[in-house]
Amino acid sequence: MATTKPGERKLQILQTLATMLEQPKGEKITTAALAGKLDVSEAALYRHFASKAQMFEGLIEFIESTVFGLINQINAQQENGLAQAQAIIGMLLNFAERNPGMTRVIIGDALVNEDERLQTRMNQFIERIELAIKQALRVAVTQGQANEAEVATRASMITSLVLGRWHRFAKTGFRQNPSEGAQAQIALLLV
Repeated sequence: MATTKPGERKLQILQTLATMLEQPKGEKITTAALAGKLDVSEAALYRHFASKAQMFEGLIEFIESTVFGLINQINAQQENGLAQAQAIIGMLLNFAERNPGMTRVIIGDALVNEDERLQTRMNQFIERIELAIKQALRVAVTQGQANEAEVATRASMITSLVLGRWHRFAKTGFRQNPSEGAQAQIALLLV
């Protein structure tokens, strides 16, 4: 009988949950269905997570650490503020394309009927994204590439664009990729 290393089963549970979230119909995910996909008992799930909300928190932690880790890399590698903003936007759209199940968590679809604090956490995630875009635009202001008075408005519009593209991606059953045709819109918002 094969044994799993500590943390391996937990990761497997989260990966299976994310895969289940990739189903375009977006049906409610139950612990029974998740346990069935993993071929384990529900009790086995609860040995690793105290609740389904905790499972979603695990996905949210993955999303946050990945996205903000990438934003930090972009900021470290790119000195030009407008290029930072453009790279952040592109990364956010590509992250959704590569992680459709996670996109449903980000936009809140997967969190309907779940613990309210999960949606609150995702709202804070979006606020942090807008703040990262503002910071990139402020760098552009110091470089003479943007107007200080427009930073907050542009960051808000860009965040809305990203959110809208994530929503459309999820609502079209993951058929309309978020980055498809986005370059022209992004360019208009960064001019």
